[in-house]
Amino acid sequence: MTILDAITPATGGRTVLDPATGEAVGRVAEPGVAELDSAVAAARAAQPAWAARGDAGRVEVLSAAADAIVANAEELAVLLSREQGKPLNGPNARFELEACATWLRATLAVPLEPEVAVDDGETYAEIHHRPLGVVGAIGPWNWPMMISIWQLAPALRMGNTVVLKPSEFTPLSVLALAHVLNTVLPADVLIAVPGGREVGEALSTHPGIDKLMFTGSTVTGKAIIRASADSVKRVTVELGGNDAGIVLDDADPAAIAEGLFWGAFINTGQTCAALKRLYVPDALYDAVCEELTKVAGAMPMGVGLDEQNVLGPLQNRKQYDIVAGLVDEAKAGGGRVLIGGDPDPSAPGNFYPTTLVADLPNDNPLVAREQFGPALPIIRYSSLDEAVAWANGLDVGLGASVWTPSPERARDVALRLDAGTVWINEHGAIDPRVPFGGAKQSGYGVEFARAGLLECAQPVAIKGAAGSFAPSA
Repeated sequence: MTILDAITPATGGRTVLDPATGEAVGRVAEPGVAELDSAVAAARAAQPAWAARGDAGRVEVLSAAADAIVANAEELAVLLSREQGKPLNGPNARFELEACATWLRATLAVPLEPEVAVDDGETYAEIHHRPLGVVGAIGPWNWPMMISIWQLAPALRMGNTVVLKPSEFTPLSVLALAHVLNTVLPADVLIAVPGGREVGEALSTHPGIDKLMFTGSTVTGKAIIRASADSVKRVTVELGGNDAGIVLDDADPAAIAEGLFWGAFINTGQTCAALKRLYVPDALYDAVCEELTKVAGAMPMGVGLDEQNVLGPLQNRKQYDIVAGLVDEAKAGGGRVLIGGDPDPSAPGNFYPTTLVADLPNDNPLVAREQFGPALPIIRYSSLDEAVAWANGLDVGLGASVWTPSPERARDVALRLDAGTVWINEHGAIDPRVPFGGAKQSGYGVEFARAGLLECAQPVAIKGAAGSFAPSA
């Protein structure tokens, strides 16, 4: 029996289509709020025993879960490619499955000893961390498996149980991942419940959920925050971005072109922390445009199961229409299309060609709004102060990047940018050892590393006179 067979409902359900071909990938059950209630109750009942295993016991089980991902990686990658659309090769489906195992193992490697807050001879205080209870996780459709791991790995490591709701666009990938993990995890420690908006809203307000983790749009994130307020749930939200990259005037256009391309077009541009707007100084503008166009023209786009492709379709038609509309506005606003911008309306699938648009003003919609697809605006600047002001001028700030061979200039400009992460001579290169979170309306709370783990726990301070209680070993 395949993994897809194992997660397919015996009867009924909704058909999920391949965004590259329009063919059926499989069927997914559509449970409602009653099924969600049952899942939350089961996860709550399972949580005390999971917490009682202790950190070492949970790490042992979760290490075996990482091994299970590796053992099933190719089958999961093929399903991911068919449902999400991303190719098997390049920084895509196989890359995502490798990242799932890597991230889980990195989460397990973080030391979690109690913290000594005060030890001055008169007062002694320690900070311990205990589970919150049940974590509700709501994931996106762009990196459905990897971001699910980002959510469930720290929650489970800290002794919580998890109820996971996948995006309605990519439910099969997440259900398949959960199925593989649940071959190792104890019953009801991780429960995946597919469904639409009503299930997500019920999860946000559910009294049996102690914390919510959400990755997705700013609009939806705000709705989740409002919905969670009455029960004062803890919330971590990683929301939209419109990341700026600034090329400095001492950069080498040919040397940085491929890094710029993948910073913008990883997962065909469908990444929150991708490079969405590129600022280039007058002196390098034409050269950067030329070098980026060369790289873009060499990257094959097509059906993900064809091994040569490294770019795929937009995952859904709604996102295709957003990208197409923004490129049309860019052309109407005087933008010069360097490559792409001419989709074939008769072609199957949601393919939008790799598109670079030059000579746009900073207030053009393709610059000011998040396109979340394979279209990059390249904006000319005359002074570095102007570029920094433009980069900081939006109400989002997930990531940013600076491109220069000068370490001193890189640091100085990076510290002027309003973003949760600023990369130097790369973009979007997240690392499980480095906390990740957004500035401004790109969200709050952090993921990854020790800081991300502690977001999934309740800190408990134990304090008294020196010698009044035994310190932790």
